[in-house]
Amino acid sequence: MSVLPDPGATRAVLVGTSRYQHLEQLPAVSNNLQALASLLCGPLSLQLPERHVSVVENPDAAHTVVGAVRQAAAEATDTLIVYFAGHGLVDAQDELSLALPHTEFGRVETGLPYDWLRQVLLLDSRAERHVVILDCCYSGRALGRMSAEPALADQAAVEGSFLLAAAAETRTALAPAGETYTAFTGALLDTLRRGIPGAPALLDLGVLYRHLRLTLEARGHPVPQARDRNSGAEVALGRNHTDLPTTSAPATPGVDAGERAWPDPHAVRTVTGFFTALADVRVISGLTHQAVSQRSAGRISAGTVSHLLNRSTLPATWGTTAAYLSACGVSDDQVTQWQAVWQELRAQEASADATTPEVPSRAGTEKGQTWQRPFSVFRRKRDH
Repeated sequence: MSVLPDPGATRAVLVGTSRYQHLEQLPAVSNNLQALASLLCGPLSLQLPERHVSVVENPDAAHTVVGAVRQAAAEATDTLIVYFAGHGLVDAQDELSLALPHTEFGRVETGLPYDWLRQVLLLDSRAERHVVILDCCYSGRALGRMSAEPALADQAAVEGSFLLAAAAETRTALAPAGETYTAFTGALLDTLRRGIPGAPALLDLGVLYRHLRLTLEARGHPVPQARDRNSGAEVALGRNHTDLPTTSAPATPGVDAGERAWPDPHAVRTVTGFFTALADVRVISGLTHQAVSQRSAGRISAGTVSHLLNRSTLPATWGTTAAYLSACGVSDDQVTQWQAVWQELRAQEASADATTPEVPSRAGTEKGQTWQRPFSVFRRKRDH
């Protein structure tokens, strides 16, 4: 079943090289990074907190990229998204290497071997799911060209993940003249922004891949490739916005509740995810704050709805949230599931508060000193 990742437990690392010393310039990559980061943080996609999206543009060295991915891999417990745009190289051993600003064709030591990132995902990641998106050159034939050979996706495959790879044949296909974005990323952005008519309510990676394949093939661009490991295709990158109601529904509470793709409370893992999903309920219902208030039979006001959806801490009591969900049309069974999630998150907060050590006070001139805690990497093996 398709599922939207919990934004509080999800991280994204967006890497791109637009300026090269020895390879052809790719200015559209810079636009890719900015637009994709904005989209992932916005209402048209995953609504990730900005601090959960790391943008690494024109990195000076391979370890800069690996370090960013490793940190995100240690923090994410739901989904980890890794994106790269730029030139890609293939060495004599058919190993994929991502080109950095100082990369030289024929000098593999100047690039970033994809296998380094793959090892981080396999060994250092706490995330249950991985999404890898590669919009990169595969220049095994000539500088500036890309290859659509199946080997690209095979080389990059990571167990427990979904790989979406754009392997265009020419520079024009990669970055058409006069276009803001590269061809593949531009199509991905457009799809998430506009939706897909007739597609399911959630745009999971399987749906996105099939649509992008048809779209790019119709435009005469090379078709993308995909590899699915352990149901990675069911991870959604956003809701299908052609499927959402555009006006308030006058129906009574509970009507058509079973037919609507309400957020799954079982997918909520964090307080951030709780409120993001709670806000999605109203969007899916098609109701304004005032309409929700009216359908609650006076139990909650429009102002209370707004306050509830803009909180950053869990409410101490359940009544207002229950009234809100019911007024939006969520069934009683799902309201009960939401309550169970609320109770679990409250218990986690209480447990965290109980185990947080007190910081001893410092007298005199030391009282304003801030201590920086060193970052630790969680490392564990996976059974793949």
